[in-house]
Amino acid sequence: MKELSLNILDIAENSVKAKASLIEILLTQEENILTLIIRDDGVGMSKEVLEGVTNPFYTTRTTRKVGLGIPLLKMAAEQTGGTLTVESVSENDDNINHGTTVTAVFYTDHIDFTPLGDVVSTITTLIQGHPDFNFLFIHKTDEREVTLDTRELRTVLEGVPLNSYDVIKWIEEFLSEQYNPINE
Repeated sequence: MKELSLNILDIAENSVKAKASLIEILLTQEENILTLIIRDDGVGMSKEVLEGVTNPFYTTRTTRKVGLGIPLLKMAAEQTGGTLTVESVSENDDNINHGTTVTAVFYTDHIDFTPLGDVVSTITTLIQGHPDFNFLFIHKTDEREVTLDTRELRTVLEGVPLNSYDVIKWIEEFLSEQYNPINE
């Protein structure tokens, strides 16, 4: 993938399919290290599925014979000297504390670092496509912290759907303003 934001979209879509009630997308940039964590409270993966999840020729999908999302993210991290880890607890193993956490570490000063891309559009697309799911997005850098929590939006909006045009436009502008404050 040409941008990490597309990897984020792909992995978050897996969380939606895993019936998560909360999907956390956390980015932390400290000097030349970017850490991406995508955590959900979905059904999780069995130990057998977890063992094969980084293999591009392993998938639980019936529509195609390969699963490239996590293997491509792993490759993007490792080509910078970084790492990828996937931890998961299946709902069958723990019916309370289940879910999956994908953590990728990138060295941003490496020549093969894939740019972050349009993360505002990625988060907006996820919310628009899945308005009944809860998303927590946090991007911390030395300069700023960009945050959006759809649980807070629901409280303020009192029943207005998150995927209504006005709300989606507001979310897009709210995130963009956090990335590009007017006073800068």
